[in-house]
Amino acid sequence: MRVAISQSNYIPWRGYFDMIDSVDYFVLYDSVQYTKGDWRNRNIIKTPQGGDWITIPVENQSLTQLIDETQISRTKSNWNIKHLKILRQNYSKSKYFNSVFPWLENIYLNKLNELTKLTDINEILIKEICTYLKITTKILRDRDLLIEGDRNEKLINICKQLNAKVYLSGPAAKIYLNEELFLTHGIGVEWMSYNGYKEYDQLYDPFLPSVTVLDLLFNLGENSHLYIGK
Repeated sequence: MRVAISQSNYIPWRGYFDMIDSVDYFVLYDSVQYTKGDWRNRNIIKTPQGGDWITIPVENQSLTQLIDETQISRTKSNWNIKHLKILRQNYSKSKYFNSVFPWLENIYLNKLNELTKLTDINEILIKEICTYLKITTKILRDRDLLIEGDRNEKLINICKQLNAKVYLSGPAAKIYLNEELFLTHGIGVEWMSYNGYKEYDQLYDPFLPSVTVLDLLFNLGENSHLYIGK
């Protein structure tokens, strides 16, 4: 059994979905501190001028605020409509716009419209995109599991509850992850590599690899799943 654990991101890039597709269980780890200016509430889209940010407005953050406590700005409750407008403006000429945009529009208008927490919005979008990409990994929230101990022990406890034999981690965790401690609990550690993804036909040159996965969907449609892995 393979498990990956990560904070939720807003419409993540394809490497995020490659990680999900590489494991049996993927745990959204949002009971940790919210970090301003990170990927939690924003991502990059492709525009004629290059990459540009698309951001969900959130309420002012305290130093101790957790991701799953982060609320959408009450004064900008129509963010979803604005994001659809931005996506239409920049992807209307993409090959699969006419099939992808109505699917996406339904999600934004009917499934996200009444949500007030960032974590819930991210979870729905991640799961919906996984379905589109034919990814069948079971996605859980950390709040559904028992989490206790220090940074490494919390991850180990999650893995043990899911009977994991392998924990797949992003490379940024190398600065703190205690591999020996994982091994003492019978859990091997593997490191995700984000190198070697195939380029695909994007609108506008040059090719930008680290954009939202929606760019892939608009340009490749039902063939997108063929470009998630290496």
